[in-house]
Amino acid sequence: MNASPKMKTQGPGRPKDMEKRAAILDAAKALFTQGGFAGTSMDAVAASAGVSKLTVYSHFGDKDNLFREVIRAHVQERLPDDLFDFSAGGDIRATLTVIARSHAAMETNTESVGTFRAILSDCQAGGNPRFGRLVWEEGPVRMHKLMSGLLGSAVENGQLEITDVSRATTQLLALLKGDLLIRRLFGCEDCAVQFAEEVNNNALAAVDMFMRAYAPRA
Repeated sequence: MNASPKMKTQGPGRPKDMEKRAAILDAAKALFTQGGFAGTSMDAVAASAGVSKLTVYSHFGDKDNLFREVIRAHVQERLPDDLFDFSAGGDIRATLTVIARSHAAMETNTESVGTFRAILSDCQAGGNPRFGRLVWEEGPVRMHKLMSGLLGSAVENGQLEITDVSRATTQLLALLKGDLLIRRLFGCEDCAVQFAEEVNNNALAAVDMFMRAYAPRA
């Protein structure tokens, strides 16, 4: 007599697990933004996500790693790696314009600003700067690496003339940032519509200035 067929069990990574992971990340984003790292408990994240605390720990290990994943997800959603792919037939100005707009929108949205405010409070004297370091590594350091790779490819393809790609990357990122993030951090944008227009215009002006500095001379 043949044995009854074994029931197949779903392994890790099944859709339900991914839904729980996404719910945990969403809850953690909101709570970290509101209360900072120190003011956010794993119990609160679990309750907000509608899961057990054990589930939160099983997905992320500890609060430090959860915070890192929140920052990573936030940046990846708005500036995915494939934005920085550049082929021989690509147009560097068009590529930089797409990145500039995405970067400007990410830097100045309310979620990013809330995270910066929370991090700044945790990095004050007597605080724990490792939280700021997590943001630094997942945000600016990652952005610098991806942008440097993109600009290096454009140099190889003859679309840019840059001697020091790392310095040029820093210059471009500084142009993109302008004073917009500081203004939003301080709540000094008077009109939301005008501020949004300025964010876009600053991104375009940054690319234009960068291209005038580093485009090949005829």
